[in-house]
Amino acid sequence: MKKISLILLLISAFTFAQQSVLEQKIDSIIQDKNATVGISVLGFEDGFKYYKNADKRLPMQSVFKFHIAVALLNYVDKGKLSLDQKVLLDKTNLFENTWSPLRDKYPDGVVEVPLSEILEYTVAKSDNNGCDIILKLLGGTQTVQRFMDSKGVKGFQIKYNEAEMRKDWNIQYKNYSTAASATDVLKKFYDGKLISRKSTDYLMQIMFSTSTGKNKLIEQLPENTPVARKTGASGKNNSGLTGAENEIGIVTLPNGKHYAIAVFVSNSTETNVVNCKMISDISKSVWDYFNK
Repeated sequence: MKKISLILLLISAFTFAQQSVLEQKIDSIIQDKNATVGISVLGFEDGFKYYKNADKRLPMQSVFKFHIAVALLNYVDKGKLSLDQKVLLDKTNLFENTWSPLRDKYPDGVVEVPLSEILEYTVAKSDNNGCDIILKLLGGTQTVQRFMDSKGVKGFQIKYNEAEMRKDWNIQYKNYSTAASATDVLKKFYDGKLISRKSTDYLMQIMFSTSTGKNKLIEQLPENTPVARKTGASGKNNSGLTGAENEIGIVTLPNGKHYAIAVFVSNSTETNVVNCKMISDISKSVWDYFNK
């Protein structure tokens, strides 16, 4: 019995030491940066938690497209919408002067495409027009808010769509999440507590195919590591301030286990390269911890 207790004590001491190393690594990454960095890590199978500024309400930018996608698939599960239904694309919903690979694919508009294509472009390619088309189908941001509230998602607020955020820099701060909320909702999603298993698996596959932000969470991870992720970025305002450089994701480890990670870089006067490098370095440090 004493031997077992000693082994458990040694394991506990080793784990604490490893966590201290992770804390030191992350502190060294962010300590001299002029930015607010919110970080949350949640081990799915072992319950590991790491928080740094994880309770700060920081602007999500396009990270909220994950929440919107989940709310849409809830409507699909309930039969209120269908992924096969056709949506008309034209000049009324394919706006210029915004990030929209969907518009680039259909520059002339006046074409009907399945809702599934709009969803995939919205999540995997972070299409702003697709996002607002989905929000209109849902009846607005309040539908997403009510759904997340009903699932016990705390520290999350969505009030404005992409078009509204483009008009006023400060509006992005009204669409916020804490880093802890982001990893919590990812865990609920992965566990099938938000939408059906079929819809969960479908959205996971879309997130695996995300093409934006390859210089952030996945940059330093081994090639072909499965990461279901969603990015978000504000760009800089005229004063050189970055409102948000973000990414959230579910990482699958070589041993088949998983962890959720959320890194929100906000109100930063650092360059875009430095902001993204912070996310990349933090991600690599967390990966190293789980693969120690």
